[in-house]
Order: sequence, then structure tokens, then C-alpha cells
Amino acid sequence: MSGPLAGLRVIELAGLAPGPFGCMVLADMGAEVIRVDRPGAPPPVPNDPLTRGRRSVSLDLKKPAAIDAVLRLVERSDVLVEGFRPGVTERLGLGPADCQARNPRLIYARMTGWGQHGPLADAAGHDIDYIAIAGALEPIGRNGDRPVPPLNLVGDFAGGGLLMATGILAALYERERSGLGQVIDAAMVDGAALVSTFLYGLKAAGALSVPRGGNLLDGGAPYYDTYTTADDKFVAIGALEEKFYAELVVLLELDPALLPANRHDPANWPGLRTLIADAVRRRTRDEWAALAVGGDACLAPVLAPDEAAHHPHNKARENFVELAGVVQPAPAPRFDRTPSQIPGPPAFSGEHTREVLAELGLTAEQLAELT
Repeated sequence: MSGPLAGLRVIELAGLAPGPFGCMVLADMGAEVIRVDRPGAPPPVPNDPLTRGRRSVSLDLKKPAAIDAVLRLVERSDVLVEGFRPGVTERLGLGPADCQARNPRLIYARMTGWGQHGPLADAAGHDIDYIAIAGALEPIGRNGDRPVPPLNLVGDFAGGGLLMATGILAALYERERSGLGQVIDAAMVDGAALVSTFLYGLKAAGALSVPRGGNLLDGGAPYYDTYTTADDKFVAIGALEEKFYAELVVLLELDPALLPANRHDPANWPGLRTLIADAVRRRTRDEWAALAVGGDACLAPVLAPDEAAHHPHNKARENFVELAGVVQPAPAPRFDRTPSQIPGPPAFSGEHTREVLAELGLTAEQLAELT
């Protein structure tokens, strides 16, 4: 492996969404990630990009010999990631105390929805529940309508896996001084609240003063919204600053005599929205995209995921790769001295069991007892 984390070893107890994503980020940066899968468990998504770039071992964690094998892997590793409910790994014999007794330098990352303590710690939940409690869901949606789930991007991925990876990197940095590992309590409810920090500044400044869908950045302002084009596709407009708005007026061929003198006054937003919507309807999405190239009108085509890889900017930056027949985002960010390599495709569950455990010195007879 190449990348800034080359030489780092991570043990991932298989889970869903945020844990795999955080481990994918580490693997993309060069870490060696060994995923511990359950015997016979099919992947939830065939060739799932979230599981790229690792080796997979299949172990039955109900068997003492399998637990011992994981602990032997822990002895040689820097990080362990688990995403079970609180107390599950302790009952298995793989809790933080068990693992750090074998390796005091181990970073033990716990990825959950509600966290390790609190009234909801043991409750079931999904992304939509975590971001609801965090205050991150209520502001998203059209005026007068219900909140709209932003897929599972805010809780699972931004507030979950990505923040967990950040915590792991911080703990590794601290270990350079202390020589000791530590336990990371990464909760999606915490992370969703954290990525919403900007909203609290807006509210304090009076810029988030009306219900959802009526503010500057939530679709309320007509110069920061999406519009339907002649071919029933969409463009995104983000002309916040005056100089960009002036370019937008020229691009859309709006009549200055019809424009409100104060575009920032919400009372003028309905009329301005109608003018912009009517103008955008005159051309197709790709026609507008072509006209916007080279200017600063802050107009961009709204692309579906399967279209994004073909956009000239994404192609120039090689932002997408194809692995095992699946087009997917490439590793990010970029490093000049230690660039990340293109990750390997997802492994089949247990594909590397014999290979990895043989590195521990286990015999063929011992291997047979573990799965």
C-alpha cells in the first residue's frame, strides 16, 4: 500500500455504513485494513465500494479460538474499529480492556448512533433518528413542508464515519507523545450536531430566523436554489455575492428593469424567483452548463451520481475510478509526496482468512476451529 498511512494496521469488526466508510477512508490513505466478517454472511451490497481496499477474514466470534485469533491480530495492530451496541464487544471478550491488555498502544474506536452512554445508548436507530435528535434534520426542506431526509449523508457518513476517522488520526498523533492508545466514543448524534455548527452561527446572526425553506441557504433565497430546465432537468444557482449575481443576471438575460432594487428583502423573493425560473426554463440543463463555463455566475448542472463521473472537471481531476465494475469516487484528499493509490476491489467475505491467520503462525488444524 502507498499513501500517508502506509504501515498502519487497522482491525475492522464488520458492520454497516459509518464504520466501513471510516475504514475505507483509512484504507484509501494507505492503511492496511483487515476486516473480520461473520462466516457465511453475504455482503449487503455486492462489490460495495465502502469495503474496498481491505483483506477479509471470516471468524465465528462465538468461538473462544476465534476471539483469541482477533486478540492476536490486535497485538500487531494500531487501531480496532467496532460498531456494535454498547457492551457487545465486552461480552465477546473483545472490549477495550481486553484488547488494550494485549496492546496498550491500541486505538479502540467505537462507532454507534447514540454513543456509549445516555438514555438512548441502548436503543435502536438509524441515520434519520440520530440527525433528528441532533437538530440537523429540522432545518432541511421546503417552506411549509415536512423536513426532508438528506439521504444518510449527514449522520452515517459526515457525522459518523468521517468524524470517526478524524478521531482515530487525532488519537494516533497523541500516541506519538504518550505512547498509549485510547478509546474513541464516536456517535452519529454527536457528529451530526457538530457538522451543524454553522447553523448556530447563522441563527445567532439572525440569518436563520424564519421556518425552514425561507432562509438564505435553505432554498428560501431565489439566488441560492435549484431550477427546472427546458428538458425537465435541473441547475443549481448560488449567486450570493453581488458580483456573481450581476453575472447571473447577464447569463440569464434578465431585464434589469424588472429586477427588485433590494434582492435581499424576503418580500421581493417570490417575484425574483419567478423571473429566474422563467428564464431557466428557456434552455436545457446542458445548454446552461455550457454557457456558464468560464464565467462566475455560480450556475452548475445538477448531475445524477451516474452522470458525475463524466463531467469534464471530474474527469480532469480523476475524481472517479472503476473497481469490480462499479464506478465510484476516488480517494481524497490528495497528497503530493505520499499519494494514495487506486484501492483494490472489495474482497469476498473470508477471502484472506488462511493468508492472514497463517501470518499469526496458526496451523491448518487451528484454522479449522475458527470459522
